[in-house]
Amino acid sequence: MTLNKSGSLYWSLFSYENWKIYIAATSRGLCFVGSQNQPFEELVKWADHSFPGYDLIQGDEKLQPFTDELIRYFQGNLIRFTIPIYYRGTFFQEVVWKALCDIPYGQTRSYSDIARQIRRPTAVRAIGRAIGANPVLITVPCHRVIGKNGSLTGYRGGMEMKTQLLELERSSTTNEKEQQYV
Repeated sequence: MTLNKSGSLYWSLFSYENWKIYIAATSRGLCFVGSQNQPFEELVKWADHSFPGYDLIQGDEKLQPFTDELIRYFQGNLIRFTIPIYYRGTFFQEVVWKALCDIPYGQTRSYSDIARQIRRPTAVRAIGRAIGANPVLITVPCHRVIGKNGSLTGYRGGMEMKTQLLELERSSTTNEKEQQYV
């Protein structure tokens, strides 16, 4: 008897300058962006939990459109991803992740801001848990969420990664503004 696989999950190691991140996609879109410099096991553990029964297949060529947009992002030339993103979570998690996608490039929001936006003002802790479960770092920009007092808060990719992403966006928007006044 053969085991019926549920589908294919294509993966690649995205590498650009000092960034090394495992990414994965199904036929429906990018579904995983890992933490910076983490081992392949991070992807395997997530896939086993989120896509049980899927075959993990190295697919550098299939993931090239996603890689291309990530490179443009890291170069400061892309402020909104256009690639298809496919995430699966609870209804509440998906509402939170959608709200994260509405945070403009180079800006931040607090957990309380997100709570108000989704009309769940008392759900700040639940929002924090949903953000922590975001499987698609960078493209679903949870790094743009900070504490109410402006402090940096936890991040699945680690505080160094969060800081680097915020600095990248800040410097890109600063450069853009400077070019407008030349």
